[in-house]
Amino acid sequence: MRLLFPILFLPIALMADPAQRLAENLHGESLDLLAAHPGQSAAVTLERGELSLLSRAWLADHAARTLDVQYFIWTADNVGRLAMASLLDAADRGVKVRVLVDDFLLETPAEMLTAMDGHPNFEIRIYNPNTNTGVGFWRRYWNLATGFRAVNQRMHNKALIVDGMFAVTGGRNLADEYFDFHHEFDFRDRDLLVGGPVVDQMDSTFDTYWNAPLARPVKDLLPPLDQARQQAVRDSIHAYALDSSNFDPAARLALKNIPETFGALLQELAWGPARFVADAPGKNDGKQGLAGGGATTRFLADLLRSARKRITIQSPYLIPDDSTLALFKALTARGVEVRISTNSMANNDNLKAVSGYINRRKALLAAGVKVFEFKPQPGIQKNLQQRYGKFKKLQPIFVIHAKTLVVDGNKVFIGTFNLDPRSMNLNTESGVLLEHAGIAGQVERAIERDMEPENSWDASKETGDSHAPLSRRIKTWFWGRLPIESVL
Repeated sequence: MRLLFPILFLPIALMADPAQRLAENLHGESLDLLAAHPGQSAAVTLERGELSLLSRAWLADHAARTLDVQYFIWTADNVGRLAMASLLDAADRGVKVRVLVDDFLLETPAEMLTAMDGHPNFEIRIYNPNTNTGVGFWRRYWNLATGFRAVNQRMHNKALIVDGMFAVTGGRNLADEYFDFHHEFDFRDRDLLVGGPVVDQMDSTFDTYWNAPLARPVKDLLPPLDQARQQAVRDSIHAYALDSSNFDPAARLALKNIPETFGALLQELAWGPARFVADAPGKNDGKQGLAGGGATTRFLADLLRSARKRITIQSPYLIPDDSTLALFKALTARGVEVRISTNSMANNDNLKAVSGYINRRKALLAAGVKVFEFKPQPGIQKNLQQRYGKFKKLQPIFVIHAKTLVVDGNKVFIGTFNLDPRSMNLNTESGVLLEHAGIAGQVERAIERDMEPENSWDASKETGDSHAPLSRRIKTWFWGRLPIESVL
């Protein structure tokens, strides 16, 4: 049975001092902060899962006007259900809540979606609903057979935008494993808390997606519920969040300290130029089949070409196509150091992606790229997981999920883009480019720590292949023989 550790999307009713609300700070203190840095954006990195969850919880609990939420995965586990409760609390107090979620891996029960959407201040839209929401068994396979590209074209963007002032974006989805609560395997991830003009860019992008033909209202996809049933389902969501048996005492302590925690985080904000980059809904016109690129692909290629000294990348999946390999080779040929932190066969849960990486690994090393493969239980794990001491006996596998690019130690891109064909050509992606040497250096040092021998294997000397179970090696070999690289 999975242990229930503290999940921090709890309603205001459980907070020790509900009078200390962001409505008093976000539109007061924070407005003063923004006014003191005209034209500049604020940012702070969220390396630890619990802090990233606390940030989302605090912002959502204190939104005053609008909450726009965009995710690739929303699972009805502890984090997912408590996120629902937090958003419903906001809607109950008059905040306009809009949720846009991709259809493919949406695991929230239909009744919950319909009940939340039935709230007068809550609206849900589903992106590209062709395999899951409101789609029957035979229709799903018909769509796959007749529209293979359409089925594989997903919205991978991730953002929570509050009152058009602050936002959280990065690699994390709404599920336990992205915030260190899964305990069978957890993701080493990275988010950004941002404020200022860059949030205006994110707001504009969200509106573009919200109004795109691919974004379908949930009421058009699922059968209606009567008002009494809607209210009963919403009440059950609230009841789940209020049930203390779902949380250990550390949850209440964390909640009690939210104002201090988040107040301290705001003091760490760095200010400077920032740009939000995102693909258009649909990624590209589809005329090139499973290829075609997109705005983020072109932007990141140009960013790589701009490097003069070094490039440091962290990507869970590493499957460069021929053009990317050529770009890396050209960079190393002119003296640019290229280092990449990625997963190994020993820790990666996506064996199809592992097979694509293994097929490209020799070419990467031959191009002069330094590759470091993450270990299943790296030494850094106990530093990044705040509750590591509680579950270290379970030996959870630690998997890189952060998507980050640092150029010359003074520019950093944090977002949703994986270094694989799917992110390049099929999935819509997004992220923030910061031109700030302080944050870029901080993130680069974090990736360098992940590359250290206690955390990763240097692939030019040793790989994780021999440390993987035999069954995993056999499966990886099998997937590597199939012509599936274009959808990895």
